[in-house]
Amino acid sequence: MVNGIAILLLCGLGLIHASQLTEELHLVHHRLSRFKQPLSQDINHEIIDTRASSTSDTQCLADIKELFAGLKTGSYWALKMLDSWGSFPSGLLYGTFYDLGNFDECLNINQEISSSQTIKGKYCFMAVPLRDVLDTGIESLEGMQIKIATCFPASCSATQVETFAGQLYQNKVNSSMSFNISIDEDGCQTSDPVPWDGLTIFTVVILSVLTLIVVSSTLYDYFLCTTQQKPALIKIISARANSRALFRLEVSSSNSNVIDCLHGIRCMSLIWVVFLHEHLYSLISPNINFTYALAWLEKPSSSFFVHGYFSVDTFLFIGGLLVSLTALRTMEKTNGKLNIPRMYVNRIIRILPVLAMAILIYVKLMPVVSGGPLFKSGFHGKEECVNGWYWDLLFIQNYATKTCLDQSWYLAVDMQLYILSPLLLIGLYKWGKKAAWAIVGIVVLLSGCLFATQMVNNYSMSIKNGGGDDEANSKLYLATHTHAAPWLIGFLFGYFLHLNRDRKFQISWLVLWSGWIISLAMFFTSIFATYPSGKWSAPPLSTLEESLYYTLTRVGWPLAMCWVVFVCIQGYGGLANSFLSTPLWQPLSRLSYSVFIWHMFVQEINSRNVRTSTYFSSYTVMLNFWSDFGISLIMSYALYLIIEAPIGGLHSLWSPSGSSKSPAAVRPVLTSVVEHKRNGDEPEHR
Repeated sequence: MVNGIAILLLCGLGLIHASQLTEELHLVHHRLSRFKQPLSQDINHEIIDTRASSTSDTQCLADIKELFAGLKTGSYWALKMLDSWGSFPSGLLYGTFYDLGNFDECLNINQEISSSQTIKGKYCFMAVPLRDVLDTGIESLEGMQIKIATCFPASCSATQVETFAGQLYQNKVNSSMSFNISIDEDGCQTSDPVPWDGLTIFTVVILSVLTLIVVSSTLYDYFLCTTQQKPALIKIISARANSRALFRLEVSSSNSNVIDCLHGIRCMSLIWVVFLHEHLYSLISPNINFTYALAWLEKPSSSFFVHGYFSVDTFLFIGGLLVSLTALRTMEKTNGKLNIPRMYVNRIIRILPVLAMAILIYVKLMPVVSGGPLFKSGFHGKEECVNGWYWDLLFIQNYATKTCLDQSWYLAVDMQLYILSPLLLIGLYKWGKKAAWAIVGIVVLLSGCLFATQMVNNYSMSIKNGGGDDEANSKLYLATHTHAAPWLIGFLFGYFLHLNRDRKFQISWLVLWSGWIISLAMFFTSIFATYPSGKWSAPPLSTLEESLYYTLTRVGWPLAMCWVVFVCIQGYGGLANSFLSTPLWQPLSRLSYSVFIWHMFVQEINSRNVRTSTYFSSYTVMLNFWSDFGISLIMSYALYLIIEAPIGGLHSLWSPSGSSKSPAAVRPVLTSVVEHKRNGDEPEHR
């Protein structure tokens, strides 16, 4: 997905440089005027020479003849078939490269000609190279295509449609002009329903069974149970009980074991992730103003989109902090004992069932609940999921192959670091500060590795330079060792908090303001440092400059986060602490893992379900964000009640006595569980 938008942005670079196109505008203006009228005007059957077709498919030829005979006599179904076509779009030089026609009008055609002949509509996209339309040699237009909707009888293949469409356009526009028209059969759609396979049926059945169990338990809880007489299993499965636990607000306290500000930091990072993905889907939608979208990337506000990966660094920072802080406090009570197998089993049970169901629902149910001109193949990662779903479930997809679910690479990074955490925990417990300095050395080495990788291979993550190809993306962004620094810094900060858990620091106003100024400077530098060089007209950063930026910000961002958390814990956070620690964040914080998993399901459906061209602007993105975020919350809440909460509750019920106090109970940063009376699961973060 990220690489796809990078390709689109590269293809459109030439359109931003208006000065390079000025001389061409007068040459192509009269050519564009030929394509303004829809093809449904003044069409007759004589412009198609069916003898020119190389196909032997008599059914297709028979249906085509009936189509043009119907057009000649004014048959309603034939007029609908041609009326549903798109036309060459207006505003090509403004970035309008799609005309979606009328998808539903085409597919609703079902005309019985005779007892042996029925004509149904077939919706396809005809791709025309932009350079052919403009008849110009502008290099920046290489690879850019206009996608125009067509509608032909369903008996015709894409190859046959190419032949007829080519003749149609050449006769309509200018018979002396040639078009390299192409139609991909994989993008064609008919009204024939796709039968459900066994896995789709299984997915629907398992969701139905889980829903039935939860509904039954909820009804039993509501009508037959009292507060004092409620079976443990009902408490775990009942939507009523789980909803109460989810929406319970706990007032902040002076307990040093509680870090309330992490709720706000987690939720704000989650909202940033969802907002980032909303912009991504909006940019790759069939916009009528693609050149404006490119110009938007020059605005300061776009830096929050370009550098949205810092939200992931925040999650990793929190993850490392919670693992070390909780585990070290537990090890102190158990004389350094660490039940490593239980740690791994508990973490897998918390994460894996939701991820496995997500893969099934994304791949199998997305085509069931949605459709549209851009939705032929269903979920965009379907091929990766079908061929490599097990890599995601093994949490090594960020190294082994392309990820099935785009957001699941973070779970792989988090899981791999969690697997390595016992080595670090044992080291800190046995050797204390010596082990801490060794971890500092690891951070320095990993930062040097990141810097060297980018320098030696001349990688660039700048959108202007392509946003990173597959190789650069996998080595600089998805790899665990390149994202380990924020997690390790959070891990060390958790160790610092553990050592000073009962200590109250006296911070002078000079130190306090200096700390805030430095931390805010690090935040804003990370987000806006590359803004001047991000302009299309500005010279790009050198590999050295970009490598230094990418390496130093990977360390600077979590260090700034350390200050924010520290002053909030110590009572010097002021308005920041009041905002981040408000109990209102707690329900979304508990639901964060579900929202993280399911929000892209909603976003992809809504972005690819469009029937008309879209318009890109900050306002429309904001509207789409609130709409998709609201639907994501509802979907996440429902699936939380039937999947995540019952599994987490059953696991706690069946765990050995006292396991809730073990470090194995540490939740992943984005994972929430049913708390009920189990506040000991995470003593430092309610």
